[in-house]
Amino acid sequence: MNALLRRIRAAYGLAVARRSALFDLALATITTGVEIGLLFDDGTPVAVTPIAVTVLAGSALLARRRAPLTVLVAACAGAAVLVPLGYSPGGAPVVVALASLADLRERSVSVAALVPTALFLQSASISSLPVSIGAWALGSYLQTRRRYTRALEDRAATLEREREQLDQLAAQRERTSIARELHDIVAHSVTVTLIGVRGARDILPTEPRVAAETLERVEVNAEQSLAELRRILGLLRTPDNGAQWRPQPSLDRLDELVSEYRTTGMPVRLEITGTARPLAGGLELSAYRIVEEALTNVLKHTDPTRVAVTLHYGRTHLRVTVEDDGGGGGGGAEGGGGHGIRGMRERAAVTGGSLDARRTADGFVVTARLPVAENGEVEDEA
Repeated sequence: MNALLRRIRAAYGLAVARRSALFDLALATITTGVEIGLLFDDGTPVAVTPIAVTVLAGSALLARRRAPLTVLVAACAGAAVLVPLGYSPGGAPVVVALASLADLRERSVSVAALVPTALFLQSASISSLPVSIGAWALGSYLQTRRRYTRALEDRAATLEREREQLDQLAAQRERTSIARELHDIVAHSVTVTLIGVRGARDILPTEPRVAAETLERVEVNAEQSLAELRRILGLLRTPDNGAQWRPQPSLDRLDELVSEYRTTGMPVRLEITGTARPLAGGLELSAYRIVEEALTNVLKHTDPTRVAVTLHYGRTHLRVTVEDDGGGGGGGAEGGGGHGIRGMRERAAVTGGSLDARRTADGFVVTARLPVAENGEVEDEA
């Protein structure tokens, strides 16, 4: 990828260089033609010497980007040669060279060159002071505009790099938070498994049926723990002294969450379809957090008349939908430069699911599809 980018940049730079060379060639040709026309427009007989001097002065403009001050001196020298010979040059190469110097070099250099050039053109009756000053002003304007454009491009590139860094930091923070929460759940599951195995071993001689039921529950719990470990594989957990070690919420507390938002005046309702059943702790936590973040976005960015939270328990997937009619502002967490929707996508991705957040005709909808089985089947939820 890096090699391809280098080739693209090299090709672009070559194209720009060719375009600049063609422009300089056209500028030198037109300037030379104009100067020759001005030289003989008063009926002066055409001669080889003034044409040769004019062509040499005009050809020097081809080097205006590399040595603009030298080109200006050469143009002035050409005009200085023609005046004693009785010709009346128009000063076109000098004017173009002066504008190029003002465009391509520092302001102090161009101003220092403007004064003697303008006095020379004025004293030799080649052009007036306003013409010289106007040429310098045009070149100075082009330089200012180019520097302003370059500054905008640099600022845009800097902002893009900063945005990418902020995105990476936000993603890392969210993954760290997820890893911390899932660690609590897995640690709890392992503890329950250990206690269950010890209890089953103690009662196995006297109550084998109860021991078998206990081991069955331990098996289910161990399977869920393995699933959680697969989901957090690859996540890096960083130390956080502010971590809050507390029981993590699950879907059975979703009614409480909705009630809390309802007390703020939000017209939110909860609907559960399908066959509700206990799910893996990490999946329930992710679904809970997605609903919580989506409702927070609605509360912060919209003023809806209707908010619907829907949980659909499918055969292999849990579908979580939060929809509002607040005019489409529910995406403010992402569109306004925040990381709310990005964090919800991270949570869905950790469980192996996906999340879609988009504007609707009258509001915003967030839909998460989280797998509840490890068999890879896809449920038709049309």
